[in-house]
Amino acid sequence: MTPKDRQTDPLNNHEPLAMLLKILASPWTMLLLHRLHVEGPKRFGELKRRLGSISTKTLTERLRALEKEGWVSRHYEATIPPQVTYAITERVLELDGVMRELDRIAERWYGQANKAESPSASSLKQRKRGPTRG
Repeated sequence: MTPKDRQTDPLNNHEPLAMLLKILASPWTMLLLHRLHVEGPKRFGELKRRLGSISTKTLTERLRALEKEGWVSRHYEATIPPQVTYAITERVLELDGVMRELDRIAERWYGQANKAESPSASSLKQRKRGPTRG
């Protein structure tokens, strides 16, 4: 990306919406927030298992970034072994309606019942058949 691109890149400025979208668009962020929102506080290992193929490095980076932004809280307990638990903050609870709506859309578009007839699959079939004639 050139310096000129950086100036015109909508996610590289300090407008409130651009700042919010930059965080949400980061890899794994929405899935991570969704897990914490739906399932409640989790330890690092539990999160890693629940997210599947995320690397330890990426999960650590995302959690640190979200903690820095005030989206995730980190609770440390000095036990043996130490326990660190992550939870969403009140700030993320403001996204509740958005997250629920995205969940509904994802289920409608990509849910188990619709996999056989996804929009891309049906449009591909239509293109192969050609236009319908009345």
